[in-house]
Amino acid sequence: MCAGCRGSDRTTAPATPGLGPRTLHSVLSSDGVDIPGVSTVHAILKRNGLIDPLESTKHRAFVRFEHAQPNDLWQMDFKGHFAMNSGGRCHPLTVLDDHSRYNLCLQALDNERGQSVQQWLTHTFHRYGLPWCMLMDNGAPWGNSFDHPHTPLTVWLMSLDIGVSHARPYHPQTLGKDERFHRTLKAELISRYTFEDLLHAQSMFDPWREIYNCRRPHQALKMQPPASRYRISTRAFPECLPKPEYAQDVPTRIVQQQGKLSYRGREYQVPQAFRGQRVALRPSKEHDGIVDVLFFRQCIAQLNLHAQ
Repeated sequence: MCAGCRGSDRTTAPATPGLGPRTLHSVLSSDGVDIPGVSTVHAILKRNGLIDPLESTKHRAFVRFEHAQPNDLWQMDFKGHFAMNSGGRCHPLTVLDDHSRYNLCLQALDNERGQSVQQWLTHTFHRYGLPWCMLMDNGAPWGNSFDHPHTPLTVWLMSLDIGVSHARPYHPQTLGKDERFHRTLKAELISRYTFEDLLHAQSMFDPWREIYNCRRPHQALKMQPPASRYRISTRAFPECLPKPEYAQDVPTRIVQQQGKLSYRGREYQVPQAFRGQRVALRPSKEHDGIVDVLFFRQCIAQLNLHAQ
């Protein structure tokens, strides 16, 4: 079992149908099956009606970007929810390392609330350490909208010295690696099984996740599994939240109710999610008359001193 993968009480992991010819050839070769080449696997799948001619149009070559090291950036999102036999819906929370495509969290939840996400991120941070930055979209619970991207959850992440970045609105490709993971999860598991309840869903998620991380070849990784490139972070999760520390010559303010703060005799509006937090005010290095509002190392707002 690869580092970081947890075991399962199941004696067999779910199969992974839906693999393409190249990936399937790599899996069979690693298992010692002697197959002449990828074209042979493709021919067998096509002969048996297992190749969808429309699928090839979805896999055109493109320029990939990835961060240089594991834990530089984690992508986070919810996979679209689905109904369970016992009633209610399952909302799979997913977290993926950008560099390695390693899945750090695949958790069956009954809601998409910030408190639930924070609980399972805490579990993930204890297990894998902290990333330097996390990328998420603009919807709840990580943001209220593109214009108001901060929530108590993202404030908590910044308090851990984790940079928070939001995807461009209406551009799901910004979270492309996690979106691709969602398609694989749906094709290989969610669309092929019915789930009684959350416990049953999680019992299926866990062994599939181990196969995805530790055995399933990834074309973007030169047919190696994500575990071959992932390393646990050296940044440990702190037991107590640190308090922000700013340079002594930088003025600070406590954000008041409704997100108000005063500076040079005027009142300004900053995101309400930071009420009660101490922020620093530093002149912008790029624009005269603009003051950056910093929470830890991240700029959360700007004050325009020229505005009337």
